[in-house]
Amino acid sequence: MLSYTVTELAGDAPAGPWDTFVAACPDATFFHRAGWRRVIERSFGQRCHFLLAERAGEIRGVLPLVHVKSRLFGSRLVSTGWCVGGGAVVSEDGGIAAIDAAAEALLRKTGAAYIEIRDPARPHAAWPRKEGLYATFDRPIEADEDACLKQIPRKQRAVVRKALENPALTWRRDDDVDLCWRLFAIGMRNLGTPVFGRGYFRALKDTFGADCDVLTVFDNGRPVSSVLNFYHGDRVMPFYTGADPAARGTGAADLMYWRLMRDARSRGYSIFDFGRSKVGTGPYAFKKNWGFEPRPVIHEFRLADGEAMPDVNPNNPKYQRMIAVWKRLPLPVANLIGPWIGRQVG
Repeated sequence: MLSYTVTELAGDAPAGPWDTFVAACPDATFFHRAGWRRVIERSFGQRCHFLLAERAGEIRGVLPLVHVKSRLFGSRLVSTGWCVGGGAVVSEDGGIAAIDAAAEALLRKTGAAYIEIRDPARPHAAWPRKEGLYATFDRPIEADEDACLKQIPRKQRAVVRKALENPALTWRRDDDVDLCWRLFAIGMRNLGTPVFGRGYFRALKDTFGADCDVLTVFDNGRPVSSVLNFYHGDRVMPFYTGADPAARGTGAADLMYWRLMRDARSRGYSIFDFGRSKVGTGPYAFKKNWGFEPRPVIHEFRLADGEAMPDVNPNNPKYQRMIAVWKRLPLPVANLIGPWIGRQVG
């Protein structure tokens, strides 16, 4: 039997070996990168435990865990907190058992109620799970522009064509995370969801550099739709988006995603990862209307002794009143108190 040593990535340890492993591991995602530890601890003040399994002096597996401690939602270990993916990824099957043992020891040590793994590459057969709440969407980006346009169903394709023909709509890809955040904050308030602080967007850009940028669409020079994107391997991922309500009906959001798709393809990215949406919501329908097929996402849990399955999600009826109230808050008030709640969501 192979022997593995599992340790935590130390705060002063170089992230290079971890990220080299992630870049080479087919199951690893952008949300396994070591930079998330810096972003989360800096932006949300929560402690990260990034576990790595080594054998013969080489990394054979990693598991990024975030200890999310919250007055509102309790104490839990999440892989990866504030992200839509996570779980252990390994280059050798034997590394899984060693990482699982270390994670369960950390569960006992921290006193957390459970470990939550989001969209694991290797689900645990014996762990309780939740599914049916979220789905994710991705597909290859056709190299030929006409073929790419024909991937979009006819009705939605007409919206894209109309936006392309509108001379008032222009676009720009840059690093202006502050502009993106301003539009993001509007959208979050209108959805009844507390916004993350502006500093979080800045930390993402500072940490991930060229693998994080912004694409914004303007209507007669006024920014109306913007998206913050991640790049990993062959994927482009539009992750945080926001829009001015005045953009409705203009096709600005459709133009934004189309330009991102084509710009990314021109720079060598071949997969458009449209990301996760709650089933039955507007964003879920929007992605299906673009011709993307949903893939069900599971969340799995390792519960501490005596703990019940958690239900921390916006569809929980006990949060509905809070959401309704939040939608009516003045934007400056929502932007002031939202980041305090955002630090606890995970």
